[in-house]
Amino acid sequence: MPKRSKEKPLKRRSSEEELLPKQSRVEHGAPPSPLSFLSPSSLFESLIQPMGPEQFFSEYWEKKPLHLQRSDPTTASYYQSLFQLSDLQSLCSHDLEYYTDVNVVRCINGKKKDLNKQGKVKSSVLNKSFTQNKATIQFHQPQRFKDELWKIQEKLECFFGGLVGSNVYITPQESQGLPAHYDDVEVFILQLEGQKNWLLYNPTVPLAAEYCVESEERIGSPSHEITLKAGDLLYFPRGTIHQASTPAGGQHSTHLTLSTYQRMSWGDLLLDVFPSVLSARSKREVSLRGGMPRRFLLGDGAGQDTSRQMASLLRSLAEEIETGKQEVRSTHMKRDFITNRLPPHSQEDLLTPSGRIPALGDTVCLMHKDHMVITVEPSQERTDEASEMVVFVLHSLKNQRENHMMGESGDEEEEEDISRGLQFPLSHLQALLQLQKAEQLTVDQLQLPTEEEKCSLVLALWSESLLEVL
Repeated sequence: MPKRSKEKPLKRRSSEEELLPKQSRVEHGAPPSPLSFLSPSSLFESLIQPMGPEQFFSEYWEKKPLHLQRSDPTTASYYQSLFQLSDLQSLCSHDLEYYTDVNVVRCINGKKKDLNKQGKVKSSVLNKSFTQNKATIQFHQPQRFKDELWKIQEKLECFFGGLVGSNVYITPQESQGLPAHYDDVEVFILQLEGQKNWLLYNPTVPLAAEYCVESEERIGSPSHEITLKAGDLLYFPRGTIHQASTPAGGQHSTHLTLSTYQRMSWGDLLLDVFPSVLSARSKREVSLRGGMPRRFLLGDGAGQDTSRQMASLLRSLAEEIETGKQEVRSTHMKRDFITNRLPPHSQEDLLTPSGRIPALGDTVCLMHKDHMVITVEPSQERTDEASEMVVFVLHSLKNQRENHMMGESGDEEEEEDISRGLQFPLSHLQALLQLQKAEQLTVDQLQLPTEEEKCSLVLALWSESLLEVL
């Protein structure tokens, strides 16, 4: 997101690791939190207060921007404790890399200028870019290092049921970081230090599904001109064109961008569920297994009859979904979310099963329900027989906070997906859904044919710290 700020150059230090400009530092943990961490819902409600969630989602979510002005010094002090300019020096000791962890940019005449260096980030070099080049410092995913942000974003991921990323932007006075653009995420801006002037424009692509820089000629006049002050919050939907700068004559600006709902549209969901729905229906419906028109792939088979046939098949499929005859299951989106989201805050205490081993007469309940998903997918075992459907219970208890939202992927990570959960026969699905929906139940109530299967199921869940005996 575009941003700008500026600050007066300070005296240089002779040491190689020059300090960034000194600020009055808020001691971590000192200010009381205005946020409620009792539940995901209470966290979000306290984040957008004094507005209520019902009004927010009916009037603003995916519709229009919202500016919440706060004059409460407690909120301003707490926001500053989340991240401030003076934090950068200590963070530079974590072997940060340009581009990966830190991005240094400035917007000049409507164009982004890349001021990144190569290799490791040094505090002295970062300070020079900030004070002399008036560059914006963009810190990627600070929740990897800041416990309070981990705590906030983990709860928000439970609330939204989707990934929540963050970036911090620090801009000197009278400067701007990025040109006018729009994003593919829902955005919540928390102003942590100083002030920032925001210009918002009506979308050229409402609820955009990709990032794009827009030219000044296309965007027209601003729909909103907003000045954020410390403690304020600004929300705007994906696709909202925006740019921001720090006013002259003041201090630098620091703000936190919380972003969510990337690739979480109805279209994305249909892309996820449709292959499995169509595959299941094809096994039962011979008409879907009939051959397509000859030479269709060469462009000769397309015509009115083909279109009518495809529309008829889709209508039939839609009717089965609507009447509940065809179950709709998300697989890839569930797996992507649970394997990439933040682990529970203070996860160290959760990796060892607690309490005694469950027995047939015990009352049990699932733990960390917001950190687990149940999927039904083809078995990943390769055989010559027809693929068998199995149940996966995937969880995020073993996820690495240090990798959150850093885009690391590959074969290794796919292999690790299985190690983040359990696999059961399809016959165990109803028992797992029982556990997921119930507050508590006794082991012998599980919908499985034998006592051995019931005990085996709860033991496996207990071993993964997903179940406890009450």
